[in-house]
Amino acid sequence: MSRPVVDFVAPRRAIGLELIGGRGHYERVIAAVIAAETSVWIATANLKELMIEDGRARPGVRRRVGAVGYRSVLAALAERAARGVELRILSADRPSRPFRAELARQPALARALLLRRCPRVHLKVVIVDGALLYLGSANWTGAGLGARGSGRRNFELGIATDDGPLLDQVQALYEHLWTGGECATCRLKTECPLPLSEVAAGPPPEPALVAPPTRKGAKPRKKAARRKATR
Repeated sequence: MSRPVVDFVAPRRAIGLELIGGRGHYERVIAAVIAAETSVWIATANLKELMIEDGRARPGVRRRVGAVGYRSVLAALAERAARGVELRILSADRPSRPFRAELARQPALARALLLRRCPRVHLKVVIVDGALLYLGSANWTGAGLGARGSGRRNFELGIATDDGPLLDQVQALYEHLWTGGECATCRLKTECPLPLSEVAAGPPPEPALVAPPTRKGAKPRKKAARRKATR
């Protein structure tokens, strides 16, 4: 019997790579993502909103020397999606409330961005254009990917490489998980929102992923007809 694709030790060989730490994640990984031309595949345990520096000029807005503006990375991904870039995110947890709120403000991105969840996902991977691979400790969060200021970032390490065989192997593993290749033998099905094997042919929309957040404990609004009846 062949060994499962998720269990292996690859043969040792020489490859070229870059070691990335702290703010280097932002400068190398995020910069590559927002410049993607064909595809962005992400795997992360935690999925949160993060803000990126915004150096764009705006009509009628005077730029101040030394001033730095910010915008959601999802706005940048929306621009990539408009250019036909394939966007995938595979995460263990449900996206954070701010992530879902911003995604709800980006309806075109919400339609284009493919989101799937698997509670067993703990690998942190970013693959850009099938040509750049990041492997490391950083989740898709501001603190993990160096988007926060000094003193607010996690201590993270990873590598980036354009090595073809390694890219092929990691992309094959990603596709295997993405399409539910491990669902048949998984023992966490009770914690799974929907087995990936069931959505591999095309996941149904998940309104919970994009619905605007509500304040915890907030009371539901009364219906208009009921208000009129009490006037």
